[in-house]
Order: sequence, then structure tokens, then C-alpha cells
Amino acid sequence: SDGSIRLHQMTSEYPLMQWNDSTKGQPIIALQWALTRPAVFFALDASSNIYIWDLLENDLLPVAKESIPSEKVVTMTLLGEPEKANGLLGIVLAKESGQIDIQYVKKKWALR
Repeated sequence: SDGSIRLHQMTSEYPLMQWNDSTKGQPIIALQWALTRPAVFFALDASSNIYIWDLLENDLLPVAKESIPSEKVVTMTLLGEPEKANGLLGIVLAKESGQIDIQYVKKKWALR
């Protein structure tokens, strides 16, 4: 609810990493690991901002932030085929009006 993200290992109650105020205090409403690249995850905040984290490139801050200004995004999920080498990775955005948008992610965040 405060924009903090914690990375846990299943064998410990304490986080391996913790990023406080990663969304400038906005609640995170969706977070998902990339299906095609293990060190990348995406977070959606309550202000319709998508944060892309690539832990191999930078483990302190997101590597990119994309704002969706047209309409409030209420949730997101990722689509892709991890078993295929093409590296296609998409973000499915569900908007408040019921509209669904699919956007493809740059290959640098999708390929292994």
C-alpha cells in the first residue's frame, strides 16, 4: 500500500532485497515477473504508472517507467511463451472503462 517492494526467498521470512518508496508512495496494484526473462519484473501503481525492473542491469531502481495517461489502469498481466526463443513479451492492461490494451515490451527486457 505504500509502494514498497520486497523480494523474498521461500526459506526465509526476511527479504533478500527491499525497495522502499519505489512508486513515490503510490500503492502497487499489480506486480509480475517477466515470463521470458528471469531477472525482470513489472509493477503497476494506482496512478497508472508501469515500472520495469531489470535486476541484472540495476538492482536499486527501475530501469524504465511508463505512464498511461489516457485512462486509469486497474490491473495488468503479462503474456509470453518462455519456451520459445523469439522473446515476445506483452503487457495486458485492463482499464477502468473495461477496455483492454496489449502492448509489446522492448526485446532488451524480454530476451534471455
